[in-house]
Amino acid sequence: MRGKLVVAFFVAASLSAAAQSSRSSEFAAPEAVYYANAYADHYGVPRELVHAVIAQESGWNQHALSVKGAIGLMQLMPGTASRFSVQNPGSIQENIAGGVRYLAALIDLFHGDLRMVVAAYYCGEHHILTSGLRYHNAEVIAYVGSVEKRYERELALHHPGKLKGTGQ
Repeated sequence: MRGKLVVAFFVAASLSAAAQSSRSSEFAAPEAVYYANAYADHYGVPRELVHAVIAQESGWNQHALSVKGAIGLMQLMPGTASRFSVQNPGSIQENIAGGVRYLAALIDLFHGDLRMVVAAYYCGEHHILTSGLRYHNAEVIAYVGSVEKRYERELALHHPGKLKGTGQ
């Protein structure tokens, strides 16, 4: 089923996202890329998705802190960090471990629909569970579209011969 994630990803991408760092994983600290790949592989989450979320959330800045209190590379909110047993959200390893566990849980919850997974990562699964694809918040739509573009760039970077959406 996980192999079909790429095919199901973002059928309905829309608005372009607000400008954020355009840094891809090729410019990230080696330690961050190592943990992103290791936890992605361990939890069965596409590496490219983890890289795209980190690039969108923090621009690969391990010291990122949002005005709402999200911390680190994967911008974990305190409640999410606690939910996924992250003791030190400022730690590269713990932050990525918790963020990837959250992505894996969302992938299971939304049966591999990465549009829903990414939207839920951004605004919380409750909103997406209750409204599904009818959730029309402009910020969420822009976020999903931006992560989709980053995901496609990561796929092109790591699998240059792979055709979009075909798995080949």
